[in-house]
Amino acid sequence: MERLTAVSLFSGAGGLDVGFEKAGIDTVFANEFDHDAAEAWRINRPEKASVMVEGDIHDHLKELKAYAGVDILFGGPPCQGFSVAGKMDPNDERSQLVWLFMDAVEILKPKVFVMENVAALGVLDKWEGVRNGIVKRGEKLGYEVTYRVHHTPDYGVPENRDRVIFLGVRKDVGKSDLFYTELDAFKMEPVTAREVIVSVGAFGSEENPQTCTANVTLASRPVMRKSPYAGMLVNGAGRPIDLNGIAPTLPASMGGNKTPIVDEISLHDASIPNWFETYHAGLVNGTINPGEPTVPKTIRRLTIKECAAIQTFPIGYQFSGKKTKQYKQIGNAVPCRFAEAVAKAVRCAFLEGN
Repeated sequence: MERLTAVSLFSGAGGLDVGFEKAGIDTVFANEFDHDAAEAWRINRPEKASVMVEGDIHDHLKELKAYAGVDILFGGPPCQGFSVAGKMDPNDERSQLVWLFMDAVEILKPKVFVMENVAALGVLDKWEGVRNGIVKRGEKLGYEVTYRVHHTPDYGVPENRDRVIFLGVRKDVGKSDLFYTELDAFKMEPVTAREVIVSVGAFGSEENPQTCTANVTLASRPVMRKSPYAGMLVNGAGRPIDLNGIAPTLPASMGGNKTPIVDEISLHDASIPNWFETYHAGLVNGTINPGEPTVPKTIRRLTIKECAAIQTFPIGYQFSGKKTKQYKQIGNAVPCRFAEAVAKAVRCAFLEGN
């Protein structure tokens, strides 16, 4: 396989990087502002630790000139300014980092660039000006720029997560529609949440230690929905997981009562309904009063290892810092399996034989 090179910006703990590495693409420069995330990137790539340049990318843009002509530039600028889970503030400093990414495109002039972000940036009217601005800036730099929101479970990710990908193809390299054709070839069904969680190892073992001790307490005024896996049945934003389906989107705010919830009994015996199904049914038919039952001790929060597996990080991938920082690194990451599909589609569409 021909060696292809890439620059990785806003690398985080390396979710996108895992995918591009699996596609046979060699990162020659990486940058991340957060120390713990940068350290996680290095821990998992000891032979390439020097490639990670930690710090504010504003201070390192000049260094990118040494990598001009690299095959690919990829990265996920911080998305909190665009996310519906945040304040959606266009003046949020983090909302401005997409333009810094485009500055890097101008410096590097890669054959292809891939910029990932939250789905809201790709669909909401509020951000139409940003989308159009990215496309126009790319076109001015000599790229055909397209964007689409992708449902990551379509690529084998056992998690309900949608992300937008801005794809820029230098006009002398090819047409973007070929990428989407190639990407379709990497679609696959995800395993269930039960399968992926069980695969990590027994809860509380050395292999899969308990890492979130936040109690699960019932809301006295639950927000009801048709499904026990929607609405708000408990205090905090963490929701029970439908073990027969896929996990909800894992937020970067995990580590406390925003961490998703598992029924340990149902996890290991699919014939036993999730406790929350019984509780929800009782609320609906009026046989149970909100908040009254005692939550079984077998109801608990996802561990770091389980969250990493849901985000399709390789087994044994390590994170850095306090537990809450490790949860954050996982929640902020691009699912590795989706990243791999994107990277392989880019390689097949534009870079094979070049």
